[in-house]
Parts: sequence; structure tokens; C-alpha cells
Amino acid sequence: MSTPSPEAGRERASAFLNLSRVMIVAFVRDRMALFFVLLMPLIFLVMFGFLFKSATSPHVKVAQFGPVQVLDGVQGQDRVNLEKVLTITRVTDEAAGLEKVRKGTLDALVEDGPDGQPVLHFSSSDQVKAGGVQAVLNSVVQQANQDATHQDAKYTLTARPVEDNSLKPIQFLTPGLLGWAIATGAIFGASLTLVNWRKKRVLRRLRLAPVSVAAVVGSRVAVSLLVALTQTAIFLAVATTPVFGLKLTGDWWLVVPLVLCATIAFMSIGLVTGAFAKTEEAANGMNQLIILPMSFLSGSFFPLDGSPGWLQGLSKVFPLHYLVTASQSVLSRGGGVTDALPAMGGLLAFAAVMTLIALRLFSWDDA
Repeated sequence: MSTPSPEAGRERASAFLNLSRVMIVAFVRDRMALFFVLLMPLIFLVMFGFLFKSATSPHVKVAQFGPVQVLDGVQGQDRVNLEKVLTITRVTDEAAGLEKVRKGTLDALVEDGPDGQPVLHFSSSDQVKAGGVQAVLNSVVQQANQDATHQDAKYTLTARPVEDNSLKPIQFLTPGLLGWAIATGAIFGASLTLVNWRKKRVLRRLRLAPVSVAAVVGSRVAVSLLVALTQTAIFLAVATTPVFGLKLTGDWWLVVPLVLCATIAFMSIGLVTGAFAKTEEAANGMNQLIILPMSFLSGSFFPLDGSPGWLQGLSKVFPLHYLVTASQSVLSRGGGVTDALPAMGGLLAFAAVMTLIALRLFSWDDA
């Protein structure tokens, strides 16, 4: 078996570097690509960061019809504390107040029943609000019972969040929007490059040129990974500024291998659409049909914790789900290697399957 000469190795390395440099220059000169891959995701991060920067727990809005002993009896500092979680609006028309509850303008209506016991009317159409208002009113009733018996409670509940007290919405927004940005850049980059090169017969020239397929593919992968790492660095740099206050957990660096594995997975999707599509317009449409549903169903823009079980199950079909959840874990929730490794393995396995499909569909030209 012949051993490759040093000159051949240098030629392959030179071809790889030259192709990578050409792709990077083309990317930098493409203002539209720069906008959609780097600037637009950053705009979303800044916009959502400012919108949710001062987000707090929402008030429960209730209507009070007539005198209600358990509410009217809360005075002084207890009243101040109650109004932090409960907004009480007095109404003189019970039917009108109940109608507002049905429409969702108010979360509930409270009144005293004939026996002097408080009665809570709520809408079952919103289970989250219904559970919240019942929890608040139950707490008020328990405190009233304790005051009436003049006995101290034997047990006192101390509630603490599992997250750090400094946890802010930006720590949930950053992983989701970063995942969307990585997916968009990798899928479009691989897909449109393949279609454009085939259309302009660049692939045919590369096939006839003394350049190995490994150099061509490797340079495209290297550029995509470099772009993804640049996106990650920009996102984290902006999110960790005092303006937004992202707090990174101890093993936050695991987001780097996660992003690299995810980029390869998303590139494989772009290779499939690029191999199948004949024009850039067709590739763009196919990519949008994949990216938009995947982004919404993977928790990039909003959490899926309260969604139906079948929808949460469907989200696990998409590779973006694993990038978002694993990134949230290592960036915001103190997760470690055991949270990142399964996601990385799944992403690479997905990439292998999609690459095999792309190879079956691949052609050097439009013929």
C-alpha cells in the first residue's frame, strides 16, 4: 500500500484552506446572509430581552361583589402583601362581573354566600388562571381561620424556587433564540450553497478539478461551524451584559460542543433540501416549511410545559428540541455532562441518517 507523499498532503490542506477562505469571503460579502444569520437573531434577542426584562409574576384579578369577610378583614401590612398577588375590583352588578369572568377580563368573582362563607366563581376555560386564583384565595381563607381561632399554625410552609434568585427571563430566551439562529444559519447555508453551486456548474468544475470531495465537504462544514460559534459568542456576549444580566452556570461551556453537534445535524437537513430542490426559490420554500414549525414546536419562542402531551411528544421528533433543552440545562439550570452527552449523541445520529438520505438524492448537476 502506497503512503501519501508530504506534497500530496500539503496540496489537500491547501485546497481545504483555499475553499474555506473563498466561502468565508463570500459569506461576509453577502449582506443579506449576514443579516438573516447574525443580525436578525440578535435583534430578536434584544427585543425579547427588553420586553421581558422586568417580567414579574402576574396579578390575579378578581371582582368582589358586596362585603366579603375574609377579604375585608385583611388590613395593614397583610393587605399590602395580599395586593402584591391579588388585584381586587369591587363590582355592584353580579351578573356583569360574572360575564367579565367568562370573557377572561377578570380571573374570578368572590362573594359571600347566604351562610357567610366565601364563594369563588372562576372560568374553567383557563386552568392556569383557575389554579392560581384558587391557591391565593385558599391561602387567605386559611389565614382567616387561624385568626378566628387565635391559634398559631403548627406547620409553616416555606416556598423557595429551585432556580437561583437572580434567574431572569433572558436565561430562558437565550438558549431558545440561539437554537433557532443556529438552525436557520446551518440549514440555509448548506442548502442554498448546494443549489447555487449546482446551478452555476461549480460542482461539475470541482468534480473535474484536482480537489478531493473531502476537501469540498470539509471546507463547507468548517465554515458553518465557524459561523455557528460566532453566533454563539455574539449571543452570550450580548445576553451577559448588565443590561440583560444572563447568569451562566458552572458548565456553561458545554453549549459549545452542543452547538457544534447541532450545526452538523441542521446542515444535514440543508443537504437533503439542497439535493432535492432544483432552484434557490424551491430550496428557500422547503427550508421555511421545516424551520418555522420546528422552531415553534421545539420551544424556541415559548415553553411547551403547559402544552398537550401529544404536542410535547411531537416536539421530540425535531433536533432543535434537543439543542434547546440541553442548552437551557447547561446555561441556566446548572446541568452538566450527563445532560449534554445524550443530546449530542442524538444530534450526531440524526445527522448520519439525514446525510445518507442526502447522498441518495445528490447529483453533480441539474441533468
